[in-house]
Formats: sequence, C-alpha cells, structure tokens
Amino acid sequence: MEDRGLLIKSAQDQLLEKAKKDGVETAWDRKEAMKTPCGFGSAGVCCRNCAMGPCRVSPVPGKGVERGICGATADVIVARNFARMCAAGSAAHSDHGRSLVLYLENASRDGQIQIRDEKKLMAVANKYSIETCGRDVYDVAHDIADAALNEFGKPRGNLIFSKALPKKRRELWDKLGVTPRSIDRDIVSVMHSTHIGCSGDAKNLYDMAMRASLADGWGGSYIATEISDILFKTPSPVQTEANLGVLEDNQVNIILHGHEPSLSESIVAAAEDPELIALAKAEGADGINVCGMCCTGNEITMRHGIKMAGNFLQQELAVVTGAVEALIVDVQCIMPALARLSKSYHTKFITTSPKAHITDSTFIEFEEDRPYDSAKEIIREAILNYKNRNRDNVLIPNEKCEALVGFSTEAIVDGLDKVVNSQIDPMQTVKPLADVILSGTIRGAAAIVGCNNPKNPHDTCHVEMMKYLIAHDVIIIVTGCAAHAAAKAGLMLPEAKELAGPGLKTVCSLLGIPPVLHQGSCVDISRNLQLAGELANHLNVDISDLPVVGAAPEWMSEKAVAIGTYVVGSGIDAWLGIVPPVTGSPFAMDYLLNKMEEDYGAKFYVETDPQKAAEQMLERIEAKRKKINI
Repeated sequence: MEDRGLLIKSAQDQLLEKAKKDGVETAWDRKEAMKTPCGFGSAGVCCRNCAMGPCRVSPVPGKGVERGICGATADVIVARNFARMCAAGSAAHSDHGRSLVLYLENASRDGQIQIRDEKKLMAVANKYSIETCGRDVYDVAHDIADAALNEFGKPRGNLIFSKALPKKRRELWDKLGVTPRSIDRDIVSVMHSTHIGCSGDAKNLYDMAMRASLADGWGGSYIATEISDILFKTPSPVQTEANLGVLEDNQVNIILHGHEPSLSESIVAAAEDPELIALAKAEGADGINVCGMCCTGNEITMRHGIKMAGNFLQQELAVVTGAVEALIVDVQCIMPALARLSKSYHTKFITTSPKAHITDSTFIEFEEDRPYDSAKEIIREAILNYKNRNRDNVLIPNEKCEALVGFSTEAIVDGLDKVVNSQIDPMQTVKPLADVILSGTIRGAAAIVGCNNPKNPHDTCHVEMMKYLIAHDVIIIVTGCAAHAAAKAGLMLPEAKELAGPGLKTVCSLLGIPPVLHQGSCVDISRNLQLAGELANHLNVDISDLPVVGAAPEWMSEKAVAIGTYVVGSGIDAWLGIVPPVTGSPFAMDYLLNKMEEDYGAKFYVETDPQKAAEQMLERIEAKRKKINI
C-alpha cells in the first residue's frame, strides 16, 4: 500500500512556504518566536490563584523557594493547576452537551429542528426511565431534554449512567468517593477548592479532578453524543475524502470549524438549498463546496460524508490557500489568529456563538430557534465573497485521500453481527467482538485521540503509533484530530489492511473495514467508553481488566487533560506524548504514573517517542490478556 506520510508533509510544506511568501504568520512561526518556554509553567509550579503572587516555587525539592506565600507546596500548586485544567476541559465538553440538549428542546414535527433517529431516542428514553409506549416521539424528546438538563444541576444524588458502565467500576468509584454527582456541581467544586485558602492536600485535589472529569466523560460528553445521534442520526460507514486538496478551484469553498453540530448540520442542509446554489452560479461559481475542520469536520463527515479539510494545525493553512470564501466557526479550538490572517486574504472569518466572540471577526449569531434560515444567511455571505477571490494567489495542494468513516458503536456491533450471522441476545451484542479478542485474532484495541501540538511534527506521532499497533494486530479507534491524521495517511481505507498483522487483516477482510475505525469528534470518546463497558459486562470483568489502551500523542488542550483523567478513571491506561505540567511535583509524578493504578487499575504513561509508546501499549495489552487468561 502507498505510504501517505510524504503527501501529508507535501501539502503542509507547500502552504507554509506560501505563507512565508505572502508575509503571514502561522502557529509554527509563533511557536518559534516563543523560544524556550517558562520552566516554572512547564513544571506546573507557578500559582496565580490570588493577588499575593504569582508564586513560583522550585521544581527541584531542596533548591530555592519551596512554598508559596500562602504556604502551598509544589505538590499542592501542581495539583491545583491540574484540577483546574480538568475542570475547564470538563466544562467545555459538557457545555457542548448542554447546548445540544437545549437545541433538542426546540425540536418539533413541523419546525426546522427534527428528530432523525427515533431508535436512538427510544434507547436514551429507556436510560432515563421515560415512558414511550403510545407517545409522540417529540413529547418523548422533550422529556429526554428535561431529564438530561437535570443531570447538569441536580441538587442531590448522582448522575444517571449508561447501562454500559460495569457494576464493578461504579462500586469502585463509590468506594473512592469519586462518583459524579451532577456535572456543574463537580466542576464548581474543583474551582471552589482550588481557590486561595481551600484544599491544601494534593490527593484530595486529584480525587476532585477525577470526579469532575468522570462527570464529563460519563455525563456531559456522553449526553452530547446521545443527543447528537437523536437529532442528526447515529453514524454508519460512509465514504469521504481528507486533506486540504478537498478544496475546489471553481466552487464557493466554505470551511466549518468548531464543535457543536447544531450549526454545522444546518449549514450542510442549507448549502443544498436551490436558491443558494442558483446564487452561487449567478456569482460565477460551479456550486458550493462545504468542508469540515477539526471536530466539526468529524461530526459532519460521519453523518454525511462531507469532506475533511484538516485538523487543528491546518486551520490557518486552509486560509493561506487563498481559496476559502468563508471560515465559519462556533466554539473550541479556534485560533484567534484567524481574524488577522483572514484580512491578508479575501476569506470571511465568521464567528457565530456568543460564547466565542473574536476581535475583528465578522459576527453573525447562529439563531437556534430558526437554524435553517440562519444558516442560509451565513452562507449567503460566503457566496457573495466569491467574486473577491484573488486567483493569482491561490494554491490548493493536490493531496487528498479517500477514507471510510462513521463507525459508531452501533455500526461496529451491527457489522460484526452480519459477518458471523449470529442470533444473539440484545444484552450480548458485543459477543462477536469479544470472540475475536478471546481467540487472539485481535490482540486488543487502542483508542488514539486528541489534538495536534506544534511541539511535535504535525500528525507524525499519531500515524507512527497507529502503524506499529495495527501491524501487531491491535485494532485502532480514533476520534478528534487523530482521526484526521489517520484519514490523511490512508489508514481509514480498507486497503490499509495490508499494513495490519495477520489476525487483524483477516477481520478487516471479512468485514470490509479499515484497521483504523473513525468514531467521531472528541466528545465521542463516550463511544469508546460505551464499547469498552459493554465488552467488560459481556466478559463479566471490569474495564481495567480488558486488553484496551488509550493514547493522546499530540494533545494540547485542557479538554485532553479531562479526557485522559476520565479514561484512566474508567480503567484504561492513557499514554501522553506531550509532557504535562506536573513535573515539579514529586507527588504528582508518583501518583499519576504509578500509584493511580492502585486506585483505578490504570494510570498515565508519558512517552514522547511514539514507537516506544506503542511498544509499551502492546506490552500492557499482553499483560491484560494474561491477567484474564486469554
């Protein structure tokens, strides 16, 4: 099979050279200008939580100032900072979930917001014990919205969890005192406890960080995925294309970037409106070409096959092509630099969310009570900008790769069922997957997720790790920016089975699937949790016993810290390819990398070399297989 790695670099390098020629800067330029990062910040030992500081304590015990003005040690300062990262990351993903629940409240049979997946709606209603028999689906949907909203601010009790959560895992959380109560409450508790004069115990802070993170993973993010499926349909395999070569010379190019699919789904639908297509042709274009960036790109590709323009570090490069009429964004992972950069080209940088105003952008609020009409107004701005494109300064790289995307948990289970032609109990739908793991045909599974980071060569760590693992019969599940990396490298093609070991290659051949399965955006890591939980329940073990691992080789955001924390708290080891800001605390290093396993049966690993990390992951998978005698 053709190695796509050189093509990824080619597309990127062409546009970086063009950016230099055009006199504009990108994230790589700003990274270089930063020189050596602050040692205190990198070690996590700088505290600015009150106005007595900032306090910078020594990252080396016994050398320099050992306590902040309030008396906080390096262990406490690092734990405070870590917990606040988890709280911020959990807030971002969970608020995404809340936005979708509020969107569901406006669904109606004759309105612009409609239910696309009644089967998923019924499944979620069952989770919340909502009566469905003989009732209108929109009445059921509104009851689901009420129940889900209650999960954010309920005053008493605990979250209502998916039935995929193993009983053993819930009992462990109860024992450790980290079972999430309500999403907002646990996030607020972290912010309160890290305020000056509150918690001064590192272990207590890590417990609180865990509870807030679990409230995201099994609460806010889980809700986001479930409501998205209800509103926009549960994904199933669909063909698409990936990389910046998906832009078109003679069409109105629109890039959708961000996270909340209410905006992007409406734009995708409105872009097919005959009135707007006619307007585009009247302006001299052949049509409208909608492409996705980052997690919004994952959302719309897995449901519609919309082309994937790229991941986090490619958002500026899309503008540098000179071929993008509008870059339309909502929330999260949006570089403020896009506003200044867009002014060097004809691109309209359109922000749409009150949560993410950006100076010098064109703000057009996406009105959720009239989403289709609002989307049409936004698209019209892009179409009318087509005539302003400077064709002498356009460079669209030729590189793009086909990909098979949209492997929701339901799609994976359904595909396996069809191949084995088994008649199995609904509570045992993962039996075929369990069988191929038990037999050793597949050694285990790895969830590779997360961002891009200019500290590492773009996409390289993701791709190298994936190639090593599939060659050793480990099936890969990807979300977020890691999914874009896999797609561009050709690892989401069924033909990529030629890079897999003999067992995984056999499974891919039987199913007609690639060895790297696309599960969606970063909130859709909840699909990973669901699959792992159902597999654990089928085998009557805890998640921590499964030959399953997780990795974020190029992580950069606070969301990633929350994700890594709830993944470990769920019983899955997590490998980080970027060193987190905890190295100034001996307690943090010992707890996160060692003793955390005593609590959760899993821990963090930090390894910047992707091949070494992959080797460690494989060793851990084999150790887990031995533990449960498979």
